[in-house]
Amino acid sequence: MNEAFIYDCVRTPRGRGRADGALREITAVELAATPLRALAERNAFDTALVDDVIYGCAQPVGEQGGNIARAALLTAGWSEGVAGQQVHRFCASALEAVNAAAAQVMVGAADAAVGGGVESMSRTYIGADTGAWSADPWCSYHNHFAPQGIGADLIATLDGFSREHVDAYAVESQRRAAQSLAGGAFDRCVVPVRDVIGQVVLDRDEYPRPDTTMESLGALKPAFTGLGKAGYDAIAMRRYPQVERIEHVHTGGNSSGIVDGAAAVLVGNAGFGVSADMRPRARIRSFANCGSEPTIMLTAPAEVTRKLLARSGMAIGDIDLFEINEAFASVVLRYMAALDLDPARVNVAGGAIALGHPLGATGAMILGTVLRELERRDLSTALITLCAGNGLGTATIIERV
Repeated sequence: MNEAFIYDCVRTPRGRGRADGALREITAVELAATPLRALAERNAFDTALVDDVIYGCAQPVGEQGGNIARAALLTAGWSEGVAGQQVHRFCASALEAVNAAAAQVMVGAADAAVGGGVESMSRTYIGADTGAWSADPWCSYHNHFAPQGIGADLIATLDGFSREHVDAYAVESQRRAAQSLAGGAFDRCVVPVRDVIGQVVLDRDEYPRPDTTMESLGALKPAFTGLGKAGYDAIAMRRYPQVERIEHVHTGGNSSGIVDGAAAVLVGNAGFGVSADMRPRARIRSFANCGSEPTIMLTAPAEVTRKLLARSGMAIGDIDLFEINEAFASVVLRYMAALDLDPARVNVAGGAIALGHPLGATGAMILGTVLRELERRDLSTALITLCAGNGLGTATIIERV
């Protein structure tokens, strides 16, 4: 079995995913091509050395469908001999793409591959790729389908997380992200997005709100009360009859931000490094997936973490930093409680509450973030994990070399 090394990680800035967001006029394929173009330009390697580009996307329809990975690599000017494929594991799509790239390298099916993802949330609306899990009556009824916001509030209700708990976590995420931005922590991995005439459209994350306080968050109304009243609270409580009432504590301020973005991670064997004249930054040690209860659909990170550690022969204490996608504040609070983690080791550079969550790209983005934090702090190992729609979880362990 070959070792799969990480040679570089690149991402775009995250732009606000709405009509006035900086990346609204950038097509999904151009967004996806941006980190690929940057990988080749800044490392000066022959792209023909790469066997495959694997991109995740959580809404693979319209301009984001039709195997956007292949379209993106050709748009980026890569060799036409490079293959491309698109994968879909909801919010874990990009991390799954990185793992798939690593798997090809490990088994000898590729010398090098790129894993990453893209999501233009300003141009393709959430729910465009509805699917059977929510739209098919049999699936929806028998799986007690409820939107993720209901699941997040259900976690808070079951675990006793109050509005103050989730808001306090959100304030800390904003503080850490602001500190990281001010200190240049993302400078190595972020590349600017340019328009058709080459002018820079965005070169810095657009979503963070560093002036966030407990007072400003406290003024926001719960975001999912209306969905609850529409019948989804009743559906969730049929699955969890011990709950008398769901406490709606999540708002736009303590949930992940809707943003546009793309990211790419270059993975290869040792021979690729020699051919491309590149030195590896880390190795992908192991990865795993699991399913979890689909009504809440947000609890898999702890389960897949335990599964991955067991398969790797490792313990919690062997991991220096943990990076879990901040889909909602309660997701991270439950994860830390379930694994008895020190908050100082979790999402140390801030997370999606502050920076935003471009669904199909986030997994590759946060892998790059935590790799840079390992380097900045001279640490060794990190575990990256995300919850995903319909009750899924993906996790990856990386180790510096």
